[in-house]
Amino acid sequence: MYKRKSFWKRPEGITGAVFLIVGAFLVFRLLQASWALLITAYSTPLGMAAVLGTLGVLVFMALDGKARNLLWYMYKSTMRWITGLFVQIDPIGILKSYVKELKSNLKKMRKQISRLRGQMHKLKEMIINNQKDIKTNMQLASKAKQSNQQAVMILKSRKAGRLKDSNMKLEDLYNRMEVLYRVLSKMYENSAVLAEDIDDQVKLKEQERKAILAGHSAMKSAMAIIKGDSDKRAMFDQALEAIADDVSLKVGEMEQFMEMSENFMSSIDLQNGIFEERGMKMLEEWEKKSTSLLLGSAKEDIIYQAHNDNDVLDLDAPLEQPQKVGRNNQYDNFF
Repeated sequence: MYKRKSFWKRPEGITGAVFLIVGAFLVFRLLQASWALLITAYSTPLGMAAVLGTLGVLVFMALDGKARNLLWYMYKSTMRWITGLFVQIDPIGILKSYVKELKSNLKKMRKQISRLRGQMHKLKEMIINNQKDIKTNMQLASKAKQSNQQAVMILKSRKAGRLKDSNMKLEDLYNRMEVLYRVLSKMYENSAVLAEDIDDQVKLKEQERKAILAGHSAMKSAMAIIKGDSDKRAMFDQALEAIADDVSLKVGEMEQFMEMSENFMSSIDLQNGIFEERGMKMLEEWEKKSTSLLLGSAKEDIIYQAHNDNDVLDLDAPLEQPQKVGRNNQYDNFF
């Protein structure tokens, strides 16, 4: 369930907080400078009436719900307008930038997957060659034993043992790489769906938003607030902002995992049989984390498949592409 950000946690909220602090300071300084004047004015009937009238208006605005809502709406609208002069806060514009970012990330992710696939092919070949060498050395050790060549038997047996130890490490590395490959492939597929869904929503909602803005005015919104009705434009923008916040988290997860996988692959030197334990531990920690926004419930299935010997990964299979036909847009229920 999406929890909408409060005004103070949004960019315009930061602007509003700054204006409140500055405004409170200026009011305090103004009261200090004019305190004697206010006391003098209060001592006359006309001045007393002005002071009491001002206090009455302030008390009324504090107690009347509609007046408070109207002032709050005007304040938020002003802060939003000021913030918009310096920061991109238009939800349609933000979503468009996310689409570009996602498409750029998809290209990088595809390259990562291709590179990882190449490393896995090499690693698999090393494991198979080691298995052949183990078999050959064990056969030679057996023949040496039969011919009573003790030194040769020990030499070949030890070599086979070292190759077995090496293969255990390489197979563990391959299993981790398989997890990484399956996750990257699924993230690629889901991110492609995400980019497509956002693109569709932007094209559709941009036209709807233009229609709403065409019939929108500050006066209409103010009257709606006074009547206790919701501002149609504000509600529409809130839905778009909810999508933007959701996409922001998913893009962040995507980029974080890509960075982790890049660090992991960079730490592997297959030619010399070297890989850092740190990269392995990072993957293990990620596997133990409870949730993934991009993968959802599929994360557990992916990890299970990667550790299941009966589910053999086909490295030559093409990456899955999203199918638009018969698939609902994941953001339709935001409106």
